[in-house]
Amino acid sequence: MEDEGKRPLGDDEMQSLTSRVYDSYRQKERRRTRQVRFAQAALLALFLLVWEAAARLKWIDGLLFSSPSRISVMIYEKTLDGSLPLHTAVTVWETIVGFVLGTLVGTAVAALLWFSPFLSRVLDPYIVVLNSLPKVALGPLFIVALGPGALSIVATTLSITVIITILVVYTSFREVDPQLLKVVQLFGAARRTVFQKVILPASYPTIVSTLKVNVGLSWVGVIVGEFLVSKQGLGYLIIYGFQVFNFTLVIGSVVVIALAATVMYQGVSYLEGKLVRR
Repeated sequence: MEDEGKRPLGDDEMQSLTSRVYDSYRQKERRRTRQVRFAQAALLALFLLVWEAAARLKWIDGLLFSSPSRISVMIYEKTLDGSLPLHTAVTVWETIVGFVLGTLVGTAVAALLWFSPFLSRVLDPYIVVLNSLPKVALGPLFIVALGPGALSIVATTLSITVIITILVVYTSFREVDPQLLKVVQLFGAARRTVFQKVILPASYPTIVSTLKVNVGLSWVGVIVGEFLVSKQGLGYLIIYGFQVFNFTLVIGSVVVIALAATVMYQGVSYLEGKLVRR
């Protein structure tokens, strides 16, 4: 007689067991996420408390390193008078434009190189050389060629983001499983169809990872450009703060940059989740 305890599970029982296991896993993940968020918040709070205490107790030079309370007051006052939102909006807009253009242009050039192996071999050494150049040093050339305005700042950003995007995305295009390409080509797919249906979808994770890298690179390019030429923006506030020895303004501007870059990064992470689910 068959042991009742070893009876095979039915479909409904198996589905119920799977659901319970999945729910338990999700609960553990949510609990772990809350623990991570709490640890992150606690670490940040501890850093701010130690910084504030060090400034008040004269362990550090309050004039040079400021303090969280001074920075908070400065941000509050400049938000009320409208100057900080204006400078932040200018920098964020320039960063978004440079970020989007850098990603689109870099991906388009990478696609062109994939479509033309001959062109890829011709341009390969030039791309390597351009990647090794200190792009920041090109800033003065952009200012002379494009004028002292937002255009030269965006160009500085593009000089940093485009080459990296080309190298990373083109490498991803080339590393798609060749067996998969052969299967598609056996069915008579044209090279354009292969790119649209196989190469590009397979490279989504790399493109999104490049977006994350470009977030930081775009901020670097914009801030450097504003150092050189701008009369508006967070980079301008940093330079102005150094000139008048207002280091609270300098550090406060850096804090605003960090917050804005974090929001932008989270936006890219959200886009990554959408693409992965798709």
